[in-house]
Amino acid sequence: MTLDATLTPARDDVTRVLTSASVRTPSRGRTVLPDPGTEPIGPRRRVRGVPAEERFNLIGALCAALAVATLLFGWLTPMTGVIGWAVVAYLAFIAIYALLIILRADRLEVADRVMTALLYSAGALLLAALVFVVAFTLIRGFDAVTHLNFFVETMKFAGPLDPLTTGGIAHAIVGTLIQISIALAIAVPLGIATAVFMNEIGGRFARFVRTISDAMTALPSIVAGLFIYAAVITLVTQERSGFAASLAITVMMLPIIIRASDVVLRLVPGNLREASYALGASRWRTVWTVVLPTSRSGLATAVILGTARGVGETSPVLLTSGVTAVMNTNPFQGAMISLPLQVFDMVKSPEPTMIARGFGAAATLIALVLVLFVVARAIGGKGPGQLSPRRRRARAAASLDDLARIERRAATAAAAPAPASPSETTVDDSPRTSPSAHPRPAQENP
Repeated sequence: MTLDATLTPARDDVTRVLTSASVRTPSRGRTVLPDPGTEPIGPRRRVRGVPAEERFNLIGALCAALAVATLLFGWLTPMTGVIGWAVVAYLAFIAIYALLIILRADRLEVADRVMTALLYSAGALLLAALVFVVAFTLIRGFDAVTHLNFFVETMKFAGPLDPLTTGGIAHAIVGTLIQISIALAIAVPLGIATAVFMNEIGGRFARFVRTISDAMTALPSIVAGLFIYAAVITLVTQERSGFAASLAITVMMLPIIIRASDVVLRLVPGNLREASYALGASRWRTVWTVVLPTSRSGLATAVILGTARGVGETSPVLLTSGVTAVMNTNPFQGAMISLPLQVFDMVKSPEPTMIARGFGAAATLIALVLVLFVVARAIGGKGPGQLSPRRRRARAAASLDDLARIERRAATAAAAPAPASPSETTVDDSPRTSPSAHPRPAQENP
């Protein structure tokens, strides 16, 4: 009897039970399966887009809020100010929008719509603040960044009264790159290694390290500068330098990288580690080949956060690097200025040209942070399981190579001569006797 013949009666019994249940009157505590053929197919629902009623509520609430705020600030009350008008208009919009929803929905839907409006408003406010900061910086520094000398010259032969066609911030750009490179070379390995220690090793000392790193995230930047000034400049180098500034930046970056890497490593599934241990891999091998590659994208984000914290610091650099107007590529000797400190030094000047140079340096710093962000994202790649187009093409090419190799192996096996069958093999059926079966004749006595 075949397997299909064995399963056919059981399949018929299940079908009969389901059919009888679908036509039976529903009772309490019993699940009824309706017949798919008798249920009408309803209209297709739109899961994307905004319905016309919702658009009417949004536009109507917005127009009514603007009208109420204008009446309060221009006719009915003595209130003035653009910021107050915007706050009153927003509050009136939320109230009128909730009132319009109450007319056709229940309390749960009202709460959902109002919270959605609040979240969208928060996102729009954050985006508007970011756009305002970038646009204001670019507009104020536009006169400076349009000159090529601003990026290739230094302020060695330029003064506060010189035009924008003279001088530049090349020395500050180079100083920033050198300082942030040294800080990254120290903070990234140390921070990731500390996060790995806290997650993979653990213990009482790991809890102590986690507590200290969490406390250092709120460390004021001026305290980090004072620490490096007292511990390095006063006791060791006896002068301000780019290396001392890099150490101060490292102190600010390290807790950010440790905390973010710790969170990322906690998200690695534990079954990946268990599978690696089950295959006989050591702890170091598991961390290097399983944990770190899985969390590569998150670790890149941690490095980005630390870099964004360190590259814009002014207070620790002011105390440790010094101010100079010439190019200095030696981080261990002499003052080395950076872009944040250059912005601080230029913007405090009363001359319009120096203020324009300061905003141009700020715009350059924003562009530098953006470039570092793009480079870090390119190095980090995508998350586990998300393949880039290049990696998908490489995987497809590898699959084609495997298929070609399997086909060649199959063709070789088909072309090889078939082995002889047992019936064709000559078998000697004659009895085999060992040497002991034929005793040697006894030697005769002479």
